[in-house]
Amino acid sequence: MDKIKYMRRALELAELGRGTTSPNPMVGCVIVHNDQIIGEGFTQPYGQAHAEVMAIRSVENEKILPEATAFVTLEPCSHHGKTPPCADLLISKGLKQVVIGTVDNNPLVGGQGIAKMKEAGIAVEVGILEEECRAMNIRFFTALEKKRPYVILKWAQTADGFVARDNFDSKWISGSASRALVHQWRAHEDAIMVGTNTAKYDNPRLNVRGWEGKDPVRVVIDKKLQLSKDLNLFDGQQPTLVYNELEDHEATNLSYIKVDSSDYVNFILRDLNDRKIQSIIIEGGSGLLDSFINLNLWDEARVFTAPKTFTSGIKAPIINRKSFKTIPIEEDTLDFYRNSEPSELLKS
Repeated sequence: MDKIKYMRRALELAELGRGTTSPNPMVGCVIVHNDQIIGEGFTQPYGQAHAEVMAIRSVENEKILPEATAFVTLEPCSHHGKTPPCADLLISKGLKQVVIGTVDNNPLVGGQGIAKMKEAGIAVEVGILEEECRAMNIRFFTALEKKRPYVILKWAQTADGFVARDNFDSKWISGSASRALVHQWRAHEDAIMVGTNTAKYDNPRLNVRGWEGKDPVRVVIDKKLQLSKDLNLFDGQQPTLVYNELEDHEATNLSYIKVDSSDYVNFILRDLNDRKIQSIIIEGGSGLLDSFINLNLWDEARVFTAPKTFTSGIKAPIINRKSFKTIPIEEDTLDFYRNSEPSELLKS
């Protein structure tokens, strides 16, 4: 049996849950009998069925499950959360073998699912395409291990290295295709953040347009609560967090959070982690992006470079790393950077 082939298929299935499962991980499951796939599934939107449940449901003849092998990208859960434990389900169906991509280091799971299945007599193998399976859920693992969201820096810059003109005007540097791609990214991540000047001068909506998917949680820094309440950020259309130095206050889809620390960035990341936000796009401005870079609190950067020039203005941030991938998008160029060794995240 080609275990790598079936685990790759499970990874393809897991990808179908991107942008919908958080704070649960994306998981894919393939059930194989006599070297034929008899069931497939992936984790449904948060609070709904997990991959193993969906795969079992898709099997036409459950009587052959005791002779079947399940391939799962992440260790089946062993605890009651929004749904019952998947390890218990696989045990109850009498699976002969379970092949797992990577262990779930959530303290509520952390090998317990594996131990439970072994005790029930199921043959368990761990580590097939382990790095790929871990990379699939790097946001989930970052939240568990670093106690903060996975941080994606994003900006568009001119060919001469500016993100805005001297008057803070930055619309539009990148082209329409690049902007459409950004909306796809927004649908995939939990939150999106801007600083005071970007909120004031760009008046962004920070929602998803032209693409199917949920709107991210909006995050803005407004230290002295001086931003106009007429800005799009305060329209109540999606959850919005306002970090400030003055007050804690709740309104419809709007939370004011008092920062009682001089270290805004770490305070915000800890608070977002407490709110189960596992990933965030930092959209700017340049000062906010620089603060994450200077504190080394970023995981990935996505930088659009357009052919136009400004000659003067607000300089783009600088990342002292080589991009690991460059792609053309119409007239723009998109560079990807990562703040880790390739072995941690693999090549994407």
